Amino acid sequence: MMDLEKIRKMTDQERTAELDRMKQELFNLRFQHVTGQLENPVKMREVRRDIARVKTVIRQNELNKNA
Repeated sequence: MMDLEKIRKMTDQERTAELDRMKQELFNLRFQHVTGQLENPVKMREVRRDIARVKTVIRQNELNKNA
């Protein structure tokens, strides 16, 4: 699970890179789930929530820059 403060301290490029990495991880987890190789299905939910956290911080920063 990704810490919200850690996400906020990242630069925009680091957040984007982390988001891409997490999306790739989610893709791999889904693939493992379909093929029956996923040992911990809760991991998919955690990754989805981490993606949402990063997207939320990115959007908050966009809104702050425009304000």
